[in-house]
Amino acid sequence: MAERDRYHGGREERGEETSPRSRGRRISLESEAERSDEFKDFVVTFGPVSKTVKGGRRRSFRALVVVGNGDGKVGAGLGKALDLTDAIRKGIEDAKKNLINVPRHGGTIPHEVIGHFGAGMVLLRPASPGTGIIAGRGVRPLMELAGIRDVLAKSLGSSNPYNVVYAAMEALKALKSRDEILRARGIADAGQASPNSRSEVVSDGTV
Repeated sequence: MAERDRYHGGREERGEETSPRSRGRRISLESEAERSDEFKDFVVTFGPVSKTVKGGRRRSFRALVVVGNGDGKVGAGLGKALDLTDAIRKGIEDAKKNLINVPRHGGTIPHEVIGHFGAGMVLLRPASPGTGIIAGRGVRPLMELAGIRDVLAKSLGSSNPYNVVYAAMEALKALKSRDEILRARGIADAGQASPNSRSEVVSDGTV
C-alpha cells in the first residue's frame, strides 16, 4: 500500500495523470476548446424582456448572436436567460447548432437572392471587388463572419433586427454554387463546358 501511494505521489509531483479516465477527459476538453476557438461571435442586439405573472413582473434578457469562422460557415441564434451573460452564452450555443455553409464566388456571393422571415425581407446582390459590405448593422456582421467581402444588401421589410438577421440567413441558405446551377441546368461536368460558350457566372458574380 505504501509503495503504491509513493508511486502515485511521484507521478503527481511530475505532473502526470494518475488515471486513463482523467487523461481522456483532459484531451476532450482541449479539443473542445480548439474547436470553439475556430469561431468568432458578434452580439447583434440584446435587451430586457418583462413577463407578467401572478406575483408580479418577471424580468429577463434576450440576445441575438451570430457566429462564424470567416470561411463560409455562419449561424445565428437567440438566447434567453435571467442574466445577460447567460443569455449571450445561450445565443452563441444556439447559433453554433444552426451553422450553414455559404457558397461564395471569389469574395462575393454567386447570384442575387431574396430571403424572407416573418415580416422581414432582405435582398442580397453580388458586388465587384473593392466594393465592400454595403449593409446595415444586422446583416453586416453576418456577412463578415461568413467570409463575404463584397456584397450589396437591402432590407425591404421590417426593421426588426431579429427578422432582418433571420431573413438574411434564409437568403444565404438559398444561395447555390456555380456547379449546383450547372447540374440543375443539365450540364453534368462544369469542366467539360465548351470554351466558346458563354460563362454561366460572370466576373462580378452574377448568373
